[in-house]
Amino acid sequence: MPEIAEVETVRNILKKQILFKKIKQVQVLYPKMIESNINEFEKNLLGNEFIDIKRRGKWLIFELNDFYLLSHLRMEGKYFIKPHEEKIEKHEHVIITFSDHTDLRYHDTRKFGRMNLIKKTDLEKVEAIQKQGYEPGEKRLTKEYLIGKLKNKKIPIKTILLDQTIISGLGNIYANEVLFDAKIHPLKNGCDITKEEAERIIESSEKIISRAIELGGTTIKSYTSSLGVTGRFQQELMVHKREDKPCLICKTPIERIKVNGRSTYYCPKCQKNI
Repeated sequence: MPEIAEVETVRNILKKQILFKKIKQVQVLYPKMIESNINEFEKNLLGNEFIDIKRRGKWLIFELNDFYLLSHLRMEGKYFIKPHEEKIEKHEHVIITFSDHTDLRYHDTRKFGRMNLIKKTDLEKVEAIQKQGYEPGEKRLTKEYLIGKLKNKKIPIKTILLDQTIISGLGNIYANEVLFDAKIHPLKNGCDITKEEAERIIESSEKIISRAIELGGTTIKSYTSSLGVTGRFQQELMVHKREDKPCLICKTPIERIKVNGRSTYYCPKCQKNI
């Protein structure tokens, strides 16, 4: 699944390739992917151009003159840039053609991705955007903020880190890595996290996400870059997908458990459940 680092990589690449190109054609081949009215979606894109691409958590926000196109990649969404004459592949569901005869194609094998075209003034009214928590690296993400969110939660910290309303942008891979770096057991309840541990989570989140963005994200299983960049952060993963391999710190075999249905990797020695 594309997480914050992968979405940021996609954003940076697309900004270099599709801005200020007039949109000549819009094809929606899987209408359920569009949350706004299809006719309005197509009409308001035609003749327009993307003037910037922003991001909020895992949401891509394509800026037009009067609208924002919101795009969430969900499990396996990818963007391709292709010549217009190239054959449309089976899982390419939304195709935006520019005046230079290139296409921006949205590819999604599982069809979970979503798009929504909204007026700029309505951005903060969109529930998914409105509820986003603070991102790693934001000054507002403080230990006091995090402790306040955790104090009544008798659920595992691993589950909490996947809640986008608390810390925005973390997914399964980076949650595993953050907890290892912070030396916190994934099953420790949120309400038992100390201020010192909360500070370590914040510091680890910023460090790991910054490094992952620098390396173009993590290319692993369902996520591969479709825009000419292969994520290199998988070469620096400390626990994720390293079941039974020796911990790179203490040599104890890495263990895998399920936490709320998600595969969770940790070192039982470095991350003691105390």
